[in-house]
This record gives sequence, structure tokens and C-alpha cells, in this order.
Amino acid sequence: WPVFAMEPLLRVQNLKAYFHTCRGLVKAVDSVSFEINEKEIVGIVGESGCGKSVSMLSVLQLISTPPGEIVGGHVVFEGQDLLKYPAKGPEMIAIRGARIGMIFQEPMTSLNPVLPIGRQLTETLEIHLRLPPRPAAERATELLRLVGIPDAGNRLNAYPHQFSGGMRQRVMIAIALSCNPRILIADEPTTAVDVT
Repeated sequence: WPVFAMEPLLRVQNLKAYFHTCRGLVKAVDSVSFEINEKEIVGIVGESGCGKSVSMLSVLQLISTPPGEIVGGHVVFEGQDLLKYPAKGPEMIAIRGARIGMIFQEPMTSLNPVLPIGRQLTETLEIHLRLPPRPAAERATELLRLVGIPDAGNRLNAYPHQFSGGMRQRVMIAIALSCNPRILIADEPTTAVDVT
């Protein structure tokens, strides 16, 4: 019988992300390639400042433009090249959080300081899963329990500054998992996590 090769879930080919600085062009990511198959765990390792985080942010078109710019390559997810879509267009908005989740490296700068934790969780659920407010709040409580936040139901109304660093990181993990994404990108997810 013929053997058919499965298409990878995510294929990154020759990804290039550059930054225009006052000191000139910085090639933060220069021809990075990798593949991720269904149910596969891939680790990207390298020294500090080598472009690991920028590579992952580029997959979702989340680098700051300007000064950053994705200048080349392909990011093919489920057969679609994500770099062909506008960064703020409806196609990328539909993929970010719902189909590809991301646990950011620094939760204090990734969480909105003026919104309660519960709203930051329910917003994702309402937009991507189209859950009404009450079921979204119930799912948000369940997610906080899942990541070990004590008194989860009452903590929905708390703000990021009312959580420890480890708890904020666990909230980021809950948000990233909330829509059951097909791919979860974790950018040093254990940096701020406590023993729990």
C-alpha cells in the first residue's frame, strides 16, 4: 500500500524578522525553519537574545511594527500561509487565541492592568467560542481552578496586580488554554511560575 505523508500542522520556512533601529538593521530572525506535527512537542533552544521569542511572536504576527518587520518566509498553518493575512485582519484575529494559543513570557505586561482577570478570560471565550456571558464566566472559573488559583469564582473580579507573579503566569496559561487551541506556543512559561 502507498504511504501518504501527513502534512505538518505548522510549517515555518525561512522566516525572517528584522528590526530597524537608530543603529541600523537588526536581523533578529534570519531564515528560521521548523515543523510541528499533530500531537508533537517541539522545543526551541538557544542563548539569550538569539531570536526565540521573536520567532514565536512572528508566527502570530505579533512583533511591534515599526520597528519590527517580517520581511520573508512562510508560516503555513492548516494549509494556509498566515503571513499572507494582514496582522490585524479578521483571519489572524480568528486564529490567535482560538486555533493557536500563546503563553507569553512576561504576564505583568501581557495582562491588561485595568481589566479584571475574569473579563480577560471571558472576552476570549465570548469572541472565539461565542459563549454568552454566564457560561463564559463559568468556563473562566473552571479554567482558573484548572491552573490552581484558589477561590477561583471570587478571583474573577480581581485585577492582575492583586495576584502574585506565579498566579499571573497561571492566569496566562488559563487564557492560552481557554479555547482548546490546536497549537500552544509557550514562551518560557515556567519563568515566573511558583511551586504550585
